[in-house]
Amino acid sequence: MAHRRTKLLFLLCALCYVLTAIAGKNYYDVLQVPKGASDEQIKRAYRKLALKYHPDKNQGNEEANKKFTEISNAYEVLSDSEKRNIYNKYGEEGLKQHAASGGRGGGMGVNIQDIFSSFFGGGQAEEEERIPKGDDVIVELDATLEDLYMGGSLKVWREKNVIKQAPGKRRCNCRNEVYHKQIGPGMFQQMTEQVCEECQNVKFEREGYFITVDIEKGMQDGQEVVFYEDGEPIIDGEPGDLKFRIRTAPHDVFRRENKDLHTTVTITLVQALVGFEKNIKHLDEHLVDISSKGITKPKEVRKFKGEGMPLHFSNKKGDLYVTFEVLFPSSLTEDQKAKIKEVLG
Repeated sequence: MAHRRTKLLFLLCALCYVLTAIAGKNYYDVLQVPKGASDEQIKRAYRKLALKYHPDKNQGNEEANKKFTEISNAYEVLSDSEKRNIYNKYGEEGLKQHAASGGRGGGMGVNIQDIFSSFFGGGQAEEEERIPKGDDVIVELDATLEDLYMGGSLKVWREKNVIKQAPGKRRCNCRNEVYHKQIGPGMFQQMTEQVCEECQNVKFEREGYFITVDIEKGMQDGQEVVFYEDGEPIIDGEPGDLKFRIRTAPHDVFRRENKDLHTTVTITLVQALVGFEKNIKHLDEHLVDISSKGITKPKEVRKFKGEGMPLHFSNKKGDLYVTFEVLFPSSLTEDQKAKIKEVLG
C-alpha cells in the first residue's frame, strides 16, 4: 500500500512539473490553431498572421513587431516535429533544456510517458486528427503597370459553392476518441473508438459576389494575394484558400523586367546628331527628362537610375532603360546631299 502511495505521489509531482513547464506562452494560441492541428493548418495560420503583422507593413508599430516575433517563434517550434513533441510534453522549459543539451534530449529528468506506461500498459499518444480541406482555387489576375507601380485594387466577380441546410439528419464531426479499459487488477488497455455526432443535413448551392483584391506596390509576377478559407468548401472540414496569382498586363509604353522598366523613344536624325530636349510621362504621370546634348546612336540604350519599378516592401526602386530609335529620312534632295557632305565631309 505504501509503495502504491509513493508511486501516486511521484506521478503527481511529475504532473506538476509538466504543468509548470507549459504555463508560459501557449504557441498554439499564438498561431490560433488547436493543439491537434496538422502541419498544413499550422503553415496556413503562420502565413496568414505573418502577412498581417510583418514589420514592413507595420513600420513604427512596436506591438505588431513584437507579435510578429512571437508568431515566428511559435512557428519555428510547431513546424519542427521534434521540437513540437518536446514542447507538447514539457513546454518552453523543456525546449530550453533540449537546446542546452545540444539537442540530444538530455537534462529532461522525468519522462512523463514512462510513468503513464507503468499505469496504463504503454499507452501511445493520442493520434492526431487530420481535418479535411477543400480545394484551393487559383486565379491568374492581370494587374496594370500603374497599379503595380503605385498600388491599387481590383474588383473581381467570384462564384463558389456555399453550404446550405437541407432536410434530414446525417452523421458528422466523426473523430477517434481514446479511452482506457481495465482488464485486470492494476492493468489497463488503451482503446480507440470512432465517435460521431448527428447534424443537420446540408447541400451545396452556387453563389456569386464581388471581392476586392489589393495590389501592392512592386508585386512580382507569380506572387499571390491569398484569401484564406475562401476556396471551395467541404462538408465537415475546412474550406480551401482562394489565391489570386499576379500577372503583369501588357502596357502601351513600358515593358517590365523584374524591378526595371524598358521603353523605346524615336528621335529624328537631326536630334540624334545635334541633341534634343525631351520628357516622357511616367506611370504616375511625373515627367522624366531624357534630353541629350550629344550624339545619340541608333539602338543606343541609356539608364535612368531610380526610375524603374518599386521593390515590394521597400522604398528602393529599379531603373528605367530607354532605347533610342533614330528616324532616318526616306530621301534627300541633291542640295541636301551637298550640304551634308559640306558639313560632315
